[in-house]
Amino acid sequence: MFDRLRLRRTSPTQLEVPFGRPRGILHQLKVFAKRKPLGAFGGLVLLAMVLISVFAPVISPHNPFDISAKDIFAHPNSSMVLGGDSLGRDVLSRLFYGGRISLYVGLVSITLGITIGSVLGAVSAYYGGKLDLIIQRFVDAFIAFPGIILGLAIMSVLGSGVNNIVFALFLVLAPSAIRTVRAQAMAVKETEYILAARAVGAGDFRIILRHMMPNLMSIFIILFSLNLGYAIIVESTLTFLGVGVPPDVPSWGGMLAEGGLGYIKDAPWLAIAPGVALAMAVFSINLLGDALRDVLDPRLRGA
Repeated sequence: MFDRLRLRRTSPTQLEVPFGRPRGILHQLKVFAKRKPLGAFGGLVLLAMVLISVFAPVISPHNPFDISAKDIFAHPNSSMVLGGDSLGRDVLSRLFYGGRISLYVGLVSITLGITIGSVLGAVSAYYGGKLDLIIQRFVDAFIAFPGIILGLAIMSVLGSGVNNIVFALFLVLAPSAIRTVRAQAMAVKETEYILAARAVGAGDFRIILRHMMPNLMSIFIILFSLNLGYAIIVESTLTFLGVGVPPDVPSWGGMLAEGGLGYIKDAPWLAIAPGVALAMAVFSINLLGDALRDVLDPRLRGA
């Protein structure tokens, strides 16, 4: 009987690792592409747009600011693949440079808005009481206004400019992040490891940053990916309405405003090129965001 209960000794070289070696990032990307092919396609399209925007000064065939009288409304040709605009500037070069503005504004505003909003949401849920009441009333006040209307009001006060658009989008995006993260943090703060951290005397700052925020990372990534397309749309809308990026700076919204109804019959490429680029960017971001939500959301992971 004792022989049956005796544990068999093994040398260190005979120990077996039950879960195997941790997989690398390339393997995880392959698994993600196999499980979510549409999400992988959206990620590749978004990566291509980012690379084109970053290396726009290298790959652009012309200077986007050069004006040429002979190329005004030039049809697409070998020299200008997407033709010329109302001032003879190369549409393809301005399309490449316009992606830099749209992606820069979207990424910076999303990073600031979602990050600060997530931290405020976790703080509001952790402390509760009067602090939670004050933060949520401010959130209600901002959410009461539609995003574009609030952006127009802020830009009318601050004036046009890239940094002003970033600040306006930050105020538009942060309240929704606060509300969403707070709802998730309310459940996280009642878990056993948070109660254990309090019992051993961990400070509030350490509990929020070291224990709560890592467990809210999935909702943070989901908010980041799903709101990036919305931020690009709002930036293009503000620029289209004339309160965003200055007219001389290449941007997709400005190109749409320039190639609107006034030239849609004589030079349709002025509106088609930035419209397709904007649609592809938002579509690819939405595909990637939906795939990340399905993979990272614990409620959907089993499905």
